Amino acid sequence: MKIFLWIVIFLATFSVMEFMAWFTHKYVMHGFLWSLHKDHHKKDHDSWFERNDTFFIFYAVVSMSLIMIANNTYFWYGWPLGFGILAYGIAYFVVHD
Repeated sequence: MKIFLWIVIFLATFSVMEFMAWFTHKYVMHGFLWSLHKDHHKKDHDSWFERNDTFFIFYAVVSMSLIMIANNTYFWYGWPLGFGILAYGIAYFVVHD
């Protein structure tokens, strides 16, 4: 049963991340954090790193934190949550960037 819940939580997290990406892009990136996101739309820099990449770093920290908490406590569902976010991040990077 725990494996079934693990898979359901992982898939649900992966799916919810699509909504989070849309919501964050519309209301945060094109809203109050436009200063970080605008270089994604207009390449006015020579660096491979964009200020927009801070959003990736934020979600990576959330994912790693959930996995580390799950590893060190009884918060077992941190594993599928963290890996669901990670899997979405990988899929997003491959498809979008």
